[in-house]
Amino acid sequence: MKFSHYIARRYLFSKSSNNAINIITGIAALGVFAGAFSLFIVLSGFTGLKDFSLSFSNRYDPDLKVLPKEGKSFMISPDEQLKLNEIPGLQVFSQVIEERVFLEFKEKHKTAYIKGVDQLYQQVTQIDSAINYGAWFHPLESQVVIGNGISRDLTLGTFDYAEPLRIMVPKPGTGQVSSPSEAFNTQISIVSGIYSINEELDEKFVYSSLEFARNLLNLQTNEVTALELKLEEGAQIDRVSEAVQAAIGTPVEIKTRAQLNDALYKMLNTENLAVYLIFTLVLTIALFNVVGSIIMVILDKQDNIKTLYSLGATPIEIRNIFFLQGVFLTLLGGAIGLAASIVLVYLQLQYSLVMITPTLPYPVAITWQNMLVVMLTISVLGTIASYIAASRSKKALE
Repeated sequence: MKFSHYIARRYLFSKSSNNAINIITGIAALGVFAGAFSLFIVLSGFTGLKDFSLSFSNRYDPDLKVLPKEGKSFMISPDEQLKLNEIPGLQVFSQVIEERVFLEFKEKHKTAYIKGVDQLYQQVTQIDSAINYGAWFHPLESQVVIGNGISRDLTLGTFDYAEPLRIMVPKPGTGQVSSPSEAFNTQISIVSGIYSINEELDEKFVYSSLEFARNLLNLQTNEVTALELKLEEGAQIDRVSEAVQAAIGTPVEIKTRAQLNDALYKMLNTENLAVYLIFTLVLTIALFNVVGSIIMVILDKQDNIKTLYSLGATPIEIRNIFFLQGVFLTLLGGAIGLAASIVLVYLQLQYSLVMITPTLPYPVAITWQNMLVVMLTISVLGTIASYIAASRSKKALE
């Protein structure tokens, strides 16, 4: 193998007497370079977009969310709360009440979700950092925090005591009612703050205190619709989930952040896979140049091949010469292309060469996973292409 390795290196870096073969080899190397370069750039771009998209859920979604298996709510007793506080790896948890409501302001109406939270909720998520106007609600007053989309649709600002926001929810039960007031539970509230996260969430939630939501929905003390949990750094999700299941007497379902956003994760992963497959196809087409280059070298070196065979080189050793030459050509072009793309992505991270908006640079990310994917793809496809081309060396001996 050392013999084949030595000859392959000599053939790779030495110029052929036939200038056309030198040009074809250069084109093959350039194709591998361009394939590796573009593949890493695209993967880095999609990784950056994925991180950017998930940054919202990472900031505003809990690590774990506990939901009832049956019905809309469940009871969480003081003893169960104490057991939850003693679970290793669980940093803090917040009690939550969520339900669809009707909003009314100056004869304008909109449907949204009331989300009643306790005072620990701000330790579970970073929702308070998303408030652009006003402040977080006071837990002892009838105040709420609404999204920017709700504010825009209702033309509603902060601390408007002349025109309070009416929040209504249908009363449970059946039968006819004589007036709309009998059909709804209604709470009057003042908007203390307006948050802005993304278009979907800005249209969805109205945050209030836990007691405000509980009174609106006529829920019992200690009755909640969910628990939202924040875990300690490095905590094992499976172990914490099992401990939470054991601490709560009521049958519950525990979802991770990825499960809460499964549609988003599936979409991002599918797009990433689709782009990878498309660029892998492009790279495969580019590697046909390597096949052509090696075959042209075999034709050019026919006399040398016969000489080596006469000196005792076996057909397998001769085949390995051109196989290794193709592998070296692929790995060298791929490594240079990967290095150049890493430099370009790094410059984007440092100097924001490409901007989406005047204040938002195009998100990219450098990860070892993407580097490994590029080199593995180049290596596998290059090995296959080199083997196909090197098998032609047998005909040179005939």
